[in-house]
Amino acid sequence: MTHLLFSLLSPVLEHPAGIRQVYFAGAQHPVPELAYQVDFPRLELVLDGEQMMKWEDEHGNIQTTRMQAGDALFVPSKGWNSPQWQQPVRTLSFLFGKQQLGFSLLHWNGEQFTASEKGNVGRRGPRTGAFMLQALNELAWHRSDQSTAQFLVKGLLSHALDLFSSSVQTVSRSQALFAAIRQYIEEHYREPLTRDSVAKAFYISPNYLSHLFQKSRGIGLNEYLNYVRLEQAKNLLKGYDMKIREVAHACGFIDSNYFCRQFRKSTERSPSEYRRQYRSQFENA
Repeated sequence: MTHLLFSLLSPVLEHPAGIRQVYFAGAQHPVPELAYQVDFPRLELVLDGEQMMKWEDEHGNIQTTRMQAGDALFVPSKGWNSPQWQQPVRTLSFLFGKQQLGFSLLHWNGEQFTASEKGNVGRRGPRTGAFMLQALNELAWHRSDQSTAQFLVKGLLSHALDLFSSSVQTVSRSQALFAAIRQYIEEHYREPLTRDSVAKAFYISPNYLSHLFQKSRGIGLNEYLNYVRLEQAKNLLKGYDMKIREVAHACGFIDSNYFCRQFRKSTERSPSEYRRQYRSQFENA
């Protein structure tokens, strides 16, 4: 759950324009049929795609707005909103109950909802979140101040993430996400991994994935993936009498010739030479 929220919120929190626009819903008139309403404040965030959303503004008028990636809607207690599920979209919702904070990730592919994630955590410790919610409630009547609204929404998202990941407070969000990605690669190196498939597994964009590798290790994803696969190949060459082609395939290399070229580039020896030299040293030890 923690790495999911890290991957979803890190691009939003670390990018200066992660929150594009903040909207505010009201609660003056009866709730329309099929609209969402609860007794606690909510925050609706569009992660990617776009969504037509209806709500009531501060004057009691019905607003219909096409929300885009990075747009957030703050819904106060007893406020309502009515999402229209038309175009493909992913949304992340937070519900700020008195005792618990809950989140829900929804993915509408244009025809149906796909697998969604949910979670909750107790609202413990300082009342930081309550103060930010109060500030957003007050800001709902001064909607022209977008800079403050964006700052408060980012602060509230960061606070929510801290509650869900209290055990990793000392690690930055990008570092924790990168560590999870590295572990994923080290566990799935045998599979036909690509930049797109790894990014999809962590709900981030391929470009952000590349940025994480350059920022954290100064190398690309493919270079790191080859490194992991070649290290595994060395272990197989040392300990097993497998054919070179079998070693290549066991480590995720579809093309054994490409494997041999990469192995020589890394060790200045062919896989067969590496095996012979290791065993010769072992026998003479």
